[in-house]
Amino acid sequence: MDKINQTFVLEFILLGLSEYPKIEIAYFVVILSMYLVILIGNGVLITASIFDSHLHTPMYFFLGNLSFLDICYTSSSVPSTLVSLISKKRNISFSGCSVQMFFGFAMGSTECLLLGMMAFDRYVAICNPLRYPVIMSKVVYVLMASVSWLSGGINSIVQTSLAMRLPFCENNVINHFTCEILAVLKLACTDISLNIITMMVSNMVFLVLPLLVIFFSYMFILYTILRMNSATGRHKAFSTCSAHLTVVIIFYGTIFFMYAKPKSQELRGENKLQAADKLIALFYGVVTPMLNPIIYSLRNKDVKVAVKYLLNQKPIQ
Repeated sequence: MDKINQTFVLEFILLGLSEYPKIEIAYFVVILSMYLVILIGNGVLITASIFDSHLHTPMYFFLGNLSFLDICYTSSSVPSTLVSLISKKRNISFSGCSVQMFFGFAMGSTECLLLGMMAFDRYVAICNPLRYPVIMSKVVYVLMASVSWLSGGINSIVQTSLAMRLPFCENNVINHFTCEILAVLKLACTDISLNIITMMVSNMVFLVLPLLVIFFSYMFILYTILRMNSATGRHKAFSTCSAHLTVVIIFYGTIFFMYAKPKSQELRGENKLQAADKLIALFYGVVTPMLNPIIYSLRNKDVKVAVKYLLNQKPIQ
């Protein structure tokens, strides 16, 4: 009976910034402001991609999906984080933690695939412009986006199920803002080799494979651009890729910074996540979705024109 009581967890405690109560209010204001920018910025991009006929192309279809994904991703974690910062309510139910972990993993996996699909789209548009309407037909790009969402969802179901079936010992305190899978796995009082192996396979499929697609796509794009005789053509080709490439660098750069750098807490007896690491993790989950619409709006003429047109629309009397 004692064993059952120890391994059956009804809820988790998210520490967040409880060690630094003086900065919680300031952090609440910052995160709330960024979350509102995410909702407004990505909402405007989605609206523009739907109602502006000039944006009914594969590139902007993927961009609309990316914006919708960013809203879902942040909405799965930011509201609960804001509540914990302002009300000191730090507990989350076992099922709530499972849902938060599922959405976080699903949105992250799907975003990786979508970025790879967008790179392939740019490769076809620049390197095979005459065949672009045939290769990237509506059926094809809708199918590509659907596969990204379905694959991300399936991957998240597998990872979340494997993580939440584990027995958890007396310690149910997650030293993080959210139910981040690595932080949850540290609480398991059993062997997690299967979880590590499946996560490694997942990383190869959803991180490394899209990154290879992006890398080789841009190698071919760069080769094609450098062979162009027209300076105007080169400038136009670069401008169509610059926004996507900037988003890719920020997305993958922060991931590798967070997970590839050595961490002292991984040593035995040093399992506390440093405050700086927690702040970086949360900012990654908020800053990247906030920057996406800003980058695409500032560096893309079609999007700027569409957004200005929508904002200048007068309501029908």
